[in-house]
Amino acid sequence: MNPSNRIDVHFPGGKRVHARFGAFELATDQPPEFGGEGAAAAPFDLYLASLATCAGVYALGFCQNRGISTEGMRVVQEVEDDPETHLPARVRLRLLLPDGFPEKYRAAIQRSVDGCKVKKSLVNPPTFSVELESGV
Repeated sequence: MNPSNRIDVHFPGGKRVHARFGAFELATDQPPEFGGEGAAAAPFDLYLASLATCAGVYALGFCQNRGISTEGMRVVQEVEDDPETHLPARVRLRLLLPDGFPEKYRAAIQRSVDGCKVKKSLVNPPTFSVELESGV
């Protein structure tokens, strides 16, 4: 089973919420203005970061498979929120290519980054259910 197919969440205190999956534990906290200590990133920030880092993984893999240096390459993500819902309305991913990046690969790396699995799961979202269990 893929380690991220099962995630166990526990509550170590305050506004902290930690997730265990596979061999990893991911800590989250809320910022002080929401009652937390700001000791870790907030869950929603990690959600947005997962999109940017996924794009980065696809760019990195593209370059590594072709022996292209990634020195100076960056992904910059900018999120515009809907003023009414305060949810993301537009996400802009900018892949900053270093000088000397091969022209013949520009369109191909853009397609590669566009194929990011996190982005694809947002475009075709899964169904969700919340189930209650007692006596655990």
